[in-house]
Amino acid sequence: MSTGLGLKESVRALLLLMPRVVGRLKRSPVPPELASLSLAPRHRSLFAYLQFDGPMPVNELARRLEVAPATVSLMISELSKKGLLVRREDEADRRRTIVSIAEDRAAAVDAWMSASARAWQVALEPLTDEQRRVFVDTLGTFERELNRE
Repeated sequence: MSTGLGLKESVRALLLLMPRVVGRLKRSPVPPELASLSLAPRHRSLFAYLQFDGPMPVNELARRLEVAPATVSLMISELSKKGLLVRREDEADRRRTIVSIAEDRAAAVDAWMSASARAWQVALEPLTDEQRRVFVDTLGTFERELNRE
């Protein structure tokens, strides 16, 4: 006896589940020290890279976020003015700018990101590396297909 879901049942289940997931993410509380800063989902993506992978050059952030370097530079400028990010010259190449989360804001950013990170960790931990790759690739395909319309 199969314990899997057919395609139709899987699509139905996800059509019911995804709005609840998105709604819950939108209601995720912003820590009080960040509440007045008008942060958006695009900021979460940038913070996730810096939080998990550490300081990095603007061009690398742009590549990972799949946006133009000018777009990332504008975001970094905005978040630097708000005291959330710090920019410094790369010691090895003074033409490059390295971006990091401001030390005095790191705990607040971590608090904002941690509920989602914990939930993903619990959801993904029982899967094999191959199953995680299929899951991540599937979500990526879903997002690309939504953007095609």
